[in-house]
Amino acid sequence: MPLLTRRQLTLLIILTLVWGLNWPVMKLGVADISPLTFRMVSFWLGLPVLALVLLRQGAPFIIARAYWPRLLLLAATNMIAWHALMILAIPRLSSGRAAILGYTMPIFSAVLGSLFFGDRLAWRAWSGVAAAALGVLLLLWHEVGMLGASSLGVGLMLTSAACWALGTQLLRRTHLPVPLLTLTFWMFAITCTVLTALAIGFERQTWHWPGTPALLAVLYNGLLALGFAQTAWFFLARSLPPVASTLSVMLIPVIGVFSGALWLGELLRWQDWAAVGLMALAIASVLWPSPPTQR
Repeated sequence: MPLLTRRQLTLLIILTLVWGLNWPVMKLGVADISPLTFRMVSFWLGLPVLALVLLRQGAPFIIARAYWPRLLLLAATNMIAWHALMILAIPRLSSGRAAILGYTMPIFSAVLGSLFFGDRLAWRAWSGVAAAALGVLLLLWHEVGMLGASSLGVGLMLTSAACWALGTQLLRRTHLPVPLLTLTFWMFAITCTVLTALAIGFERQTWHWPGTPALLAVLYNGLLALGFAQTAWFFLARSLPPVASTLSVMLIPVIGVFSGALWLGELLRWQDWAAVGLMALAIASVLWPSPPTQR
């Protein structure tokens, strides 16, 4: 494990905890607030945090009109589809299962890169894909033969992860002459607008003043999970070695599973335990860097 500075290590630990604990927090929030509305309000709380970061960094807010078609495509795949479908899935799943399924994104990304973008996928990565597929089947153990709410939730979560994976591949291959923070701010702003339209169109009649737990969940999502954590991730993504970010990705769904069991009393069956191990193995096989080839 490469040596990390104290600042990097502190941010990595906080980021992993914030995103891991966010899964039961979101589950708690959507129990009292309609899901699209919950995500909309969280985004509007997080957007000013990103704007302040842009001002502090001196990054420009303007993106030339010629780059907007590519910006809209990146926002649709990386942000809109992921956040809208994911939050619609959470009421239909336990927070632990939602976390595991959501973090199939690296596996989807590896497969899409191999099939459509010319990336070479090593044998260990294909074995990781097989492990992830087995983990999904285990999570569907109690839903086989019945098309209930859980099955719909699994489909929504896997679709959102696949869209995020496609967006990740497009982001790697789309070159825009703008700072990453500027690009992220506008993707956030576009997502805010779309989520607002969806919430007004489909959930306006359900709006009410929520209870204290749901309000705290919104504040946690907007200020910590979106505002702080997203900004911290940009710093870490530029400065951390791949192995450190891999460990963070692997730990987030594990924290989501066990925090949901502890806080929300979610029952963990043997399929959930096995799925955690299989997903961690799958993510590690895709993201863990290969040893350098010796001449």
